Amino acid sequence: MDDVIIIGGSFAGLAAALQLGRARRKVTVLDTGLPRNRFARHSHGLLGHDHKPPLDILAGARQQLARYPTVRLVNARADSISGIIDNFFVVTGEGESLGARRLILSYGVADQMPDVPGFAESWGTSIVPCPYCDGFEVADQHWGLVWSGPPSHNYVRLYHDWTESLTVFADGHDISPDIRADLARRNIPVVDGRIAEIAHHQGHITTVNLESGRNAGVDILFAHPRNKPSANLHEPLGLATVATPFGMALRVDERRETSTPGVYAAGDLANPAMASVTTAISQGATAGISAQQSMLV
Repeated sequence: MDDVIIIGGSFAGLAAALQLGRARRKVTVLDTGLPRNRFARHSHGLLGHDHKPPLDILAGARQQLARYPTVRLVNARADSISGIIDNFFVVTGEGESLGARRLILSYGVADQMPDVPGFAESWGTSIVPCPYCDGFEVADQHWGLVWSGPPSHNYVRLYHDWTESLTVFADGHDISPDIRADLARRNIPVVDGRIAEIAHHQGHITTVNLESGRNAGVDILFAHPRNKPSANLHEPLGLATVATPFGMALRVDERRETSTPGVYAAGDLANPAMASVTTAISQGATAGISAQQSMLV
């Protein structure tokens, strides 16, 4: 039996495995090799790895974990979870049954692309969610923001540190008169009507085309599609969840422990509002350390 099984081997999961491996705990990491940010060409804001391709960073992390003999990386999908603290069981897609005293869930979320031609093809290239991840590279260019609800008003103020040129696309949302007045005061135009298509060249936006026939040009488009967990493994365990503007997240405490003793969660699965590699690594390390300390006798 393992000390810990980690489901999801991206930044959060590998960070947890590193801490546990250094504590000489027996760990198995199950991963399908499909991290959320695989669509991005570069990862930004990660100290020591700024502007490196995210898949390259992960490959390097896996190589470094090879020096820890108690850490096992397995390319497999987890199909089911059962059990209680000190006696959890995970069944893989190949039918293998694994046991562990603790679980760390770090299988992330999947972004739900809107049914708009060109959106998915441009995602991660010229349609992005996070200014901290990509804002510096497109500073002072013409930004667009797809309105998604009340949080979008905060983004308008946030983006001011990177650009003075911003266009808001209402995309069918009802923007209140007081918010419209504030946008007008900030010289931010609002384009009404639903988006019909993202015209692009190899993922680089040329125009945002509306159902009305109007076209608007921007250099980069910020959007926040809803997301959902990449798997439903948390459901049989009855883990408590919280609703966020972006979708459901697992509820965790300051130690990253969920509502079920012995089960921890890290990364976007427990914090979808902040899709940051730095945050995922920090949460993963905390989950790994907390799991290790919970097994002390």
